Amino acid sequence: MNKVLIFSAPSGSGKSTIVGHILGLHPEVEFSVSATSRLPRGEEKDGVEYFFYSADVFRLLVRDDKFVEYEEVYPDRFYGTLKAEVNRIWAKGHVIIFDVDVKGGVNLKKYFGDQALSVFIQAPSVEVLRERLVGRGTDSAEDIEKRVAKAAEEMTYAPKFDKVLVNDDLATAFAEAEAMVDSFLAE
Repeated sequence: MNKVLIFSAPSGSGKSTIVGHILGLHPEVEFSVSATSRLPRGEEKDGVEYFFYSADVFRLLVRDDKFVEYEEVYPDRFYGTLKAEVNRIWAKGHVIIFDVDVKGGVNLKKYFGDQALSVFIQAPSVEVLRERLVGRGTDSAEDIEKRVAKAAEEMTYAPKFDKVLVNDDLATAFAEAEAMVDSFLAE
């Protein structure tokens, strides 16, 4: 059976750090590159962190049924999972790992069902989230406040996931994520 790992969290919860850790431990697990209509941040490269499209091109891809799931997170700011990316990874016999927002995670779990382990990563508090986002230095103050406001709403989605992982101490979070993934892959 083709398997899928879904990691979702509000921005700043440590999701990408934990996903990177899992990728370093499991050569059979491959990162699924999501598509977005936002502009690249910092050193992001097309086809590595995301596939970057204009909002108009993204809408054409939606029209042509090219996505497993997608959503318009903010006006003209789309994110989605391309069917071609899923097929590419599974064709190699690899397990897919997704690093997606909360709504995308819920949609992916609905789509993949028992093929998927969905993990909600939570920061200890909204204030810790704000500090982490500020510390990144990649977003404007306005974007940080938007993300923090959204995070409070996103935390209500935790019960829709198979597992909840509180990222208070990174070493502990790594160990807990490893145990979850190892158990699921062994099934």
